[in-house]
Amino acid sequence: MGKKITDKVTWVGKTDWELKSFHGDEYSTHKGSSYNAWLVRDGKNVLIDTVWGPYDKEFVTRLKEEIDLKDIDAIVMNHNENDHSGALPELMREIPDVPIYCTKKGEQILRGLYHQDWNYVTVKTGDTLDLDSCRLTFVEAPMLHWPDTMFTYMSGDNILFSNDGFGQHYATESLLESTADMDEVMREAKKYYANILTLYSPQVTRKIREILEMNLPLNMICPSHGIIWDQNPAGIVQQYLEWADAYQENQITIVYDTMWNSTRQMAQAIARGIESADPDVKVKLMNAAKDDKNDILTEIFSSKAVLVGSPTINYGISHAIAGLLEMIRGLRFKKKKAAAFGSYGWSGEGPKQIHDHLQKSGFEMVSDPLGILWNPDRDTVADCEAFGRQFAMAAAGSTAETTGRQLNGN
Repeated sequence: MGKKITDKVTWVGKTDWELKSFHGDEYSTHKGSSYNAWLVRDGKNVLIDTVWGPYDKEFVTRLKEEIDLKDIDAIVMNHNENDHSGALPELMREIPDVPIYCTKKGEQILRGLYHQDWNYVTVKTGDTLDLDSCRLTFVEAPMLHWPDTMFTYMSGDNILFSNDGFGQHYATESLLESTADMDEVMREAKKYYANILTLYSPQVTRKIREILEMNLPLNMICPSHGIIWDQNPAGIVQQYLEWADAYQENQITIVYDTMWNSTRQMAQAIARGIESADPDVKVKLMNAAKDDKNDILTEIFSSKAVLVGSPTINYGISHAIAGLLEMIRGLRFKKKKAAAFGSYGWSGEGPKQIHDHLQKSGFEMVSDPLGILWNPDRDTVADCEAFGRQFAMAAAGSTAETTGRQLNGN
């Protein structure tokens, strides 16, 4: 059975406790997730979104327990990625003529995914659907985070159905902000923003400001993953504005990979140097081959500066660092400083390659890369500590010249 949210709105989604990865294997979901769908009953009966395809039959069966499917007057698809639209084919086999409200791009995506000539009704910002005592108003939100995305605002109950906006991959039976573990929720909300929405921060800022200018009363935000913001919906809106504004905390993250612990020793020495120069800064060390890649990206998102290190392998860098650098490039972090380091034997191209990749990804490079031949000895450990001190000063705004042994690519 569904869960009543208000007198008119019932949650009819699916909580997926077993989900451990998402978008293939691109996003880790250690806390599971939910696919939130909503049944609105007010004169007309409207279903907002569905669930992921593996749960399509379960979804339709449970929906039938809530309502005779023939009594559904319309379906609103805010966003048509597979985790939201996957149950549509199973549902439409039962009610093939029910109109599907979506953006023009949404229709294109549904046709591309399912190759069905359903009864599409395309809408744009400001279009409405009157139910009885309440009205649904559609607000296009392209690239948050797909080109077809829109939000749906329900007057009367004053609910914003925001699909992926303001969501978290987080499984909970409570469903509500007022009863959830908010420390966990906010960690997952930040991780979600960092890994999925950072790239689209300019669109996030514009869309939120546009909605705020509409002066809509807001009692709840109902996203399509995770909890409902029922207690302080303005709080997550304000948090999104902060996250979208080149977000950073007083944190430096050091990410490295290592083969025989030389690069690890460098990372630890650099961390000691940072801490000696700036005791107030939070320093995070993360091994790219062992720590969760999405957690690493979340820490980078939270940082004002980043150091990335790898041993040189086959005239290049480790696959863990290479893969992470590609993810970093795609997210287009703003206003963050960086430097590169690494160990090498007979060839030392790795740190320079990291340096160039970070620079092309938009980071402000504050020094030449630091390379250490073979295992660090007392002198080179001192060089790494000095490198860390100088990096901390640069991250704090100092222009002091970096010392230590610099790698020139050979």
